[in-house]
Amino acid sequence: MINPQDELFEFCRLNRIAVLARVPFDEGSLTGNINENTTFPKDDWRNYYFRGERKKEVSIRVEKILEDVNSEAENIAEAALRYTVSFDAVTSVIPGMRSEKNLLANINSVERGPLSVEMIEKLKVHRWERNFYK
Repeated sequence: MINPQDELFEFCRLNRIAVLARVPFDEGSLTGNINENTTFPKDDWRNYYFRGERKKEVSIRVEKILEDVNSEAENIAEAALRYTVSFDAVTSVIPGMRSEKNLLANINSVERGPLSVEMIEKLKVHRWERNFYK
């Protein structure tokens, strides 16, 4: 699986093509609200997306990321948004929000700006190549 930052971002930057980053919270994984006990309504598509051990896997990975980002971000959602806007090629990010509280938190996170270059490098160990749709 090709990650956008591997090839796409540089191409877009060089060719002045806008990049709209969607789903920066990875379908809720990077909000800190998914753990092995999380339940969704019966007909919710996330029951398929987070089937099997995936909720547990997500929770473990989020905890490890939090250990690394706690010096620069207050929570995993802030870290996810700030990570997304840390790349010059990203023109805009579409986080979505379900409440005024989330909206204000998203605005605050983006206004804090990119994560440090050192943090972006540190986070590379957390790259998780998987396809939840398979």
